[in-house]
Amino acid sequence: MHFYDGSFGGMHLIWWFIWLALIIWIFFIPTDIPYQRTKEEKPLDILKKRFAKGEISKEEFEESKNLLNSDN
Repeated sequence: MHFYDGSFGGMHLIWWFIWLALIIWIFFIPTDIPYQRTKEEKPLDILKKRFAKGEISKEEFEESKNLLNSDN
């Protein structure tokens, strides 16, 4: 009783590689998917970004940081 006679055996193996590559691509490749939920930024993170961009001075940064820390 032979269920597998060797014909199209290579094609079956190729399909396994295709499915494996597709699964890896979907779950493990980091991409920026539109409409994807992004993590919510904390106020201190926003403040740090503004300081890094030069939108606020060091004094303003320190004052705002102390104000944010006093609320917690």
